[in-house]
Amino acid sequence: MDKSKKRRKVVIITDGDNVARQAAETAAAQVGGRCISRSAGNPTPLSGDEIIDMIKQSPADPVVVMVDDRGKPGLGEGEKVIKCLAESKDIEILGVIAVASNTQDVEGVKVDCSVDSSLNIISGSVDKLGNPSGNGVVYGDTLEILNTIKVPVIVGVGDPGKMNGRDDCVLGAPVLTKALRVIMGQE
Repeated sequence: MDKSKKRRKVVIITDGDNVARQAAETAAAQVGGRCISRSAGNPTPLSGDEIIDMIKQSPADPVVVMVDDRGKPGLGEGEKVIKCLAESKDIEILGVIAVASNTQDVEGVKVDCSVDSSLNIISGSVDKLGNPSGNGVVYGDTLEILNTIKVPVIVGVGDPGKMNGRDDCVLGAPVLTKALRVIMGQE
């Protein structure tokens, strides 16, 4: 199958601030993937179609994409991108890394597992600091769309930069890297 017709393998991270961008770039490099750095922003600055065009040009899979709603409840910019990617025939979403936040009045999303700030894979959820929260639901502003679309796996993580340095890029962004490896079936 020629490369232009191949469905591109994508992992979505539901955070897009500068710290998350650096962690996503580091984690993607750790697993041999690519990160669409221009998808970072708070909120997501590009449309789903623009991101799909960039994904198609990426030289390696998986392609990591960041989405962010900047705390906006309801269908924000990041969630519109997730919906667009999920509907694309050119994209295969391998999974979503659901980043916990302190956003109020959100439904959240049930996760398949989480990577806590100590790098344990747990069956429940985590909070913004990467501590186990136990109820299986991660709460964040860019997650509720995941209750209406199908993705193979959702892995919860704390907020990059808010886990007492445990996901620092100097360390290789270990929490995000481990979450990527879980989604890729390497953990």
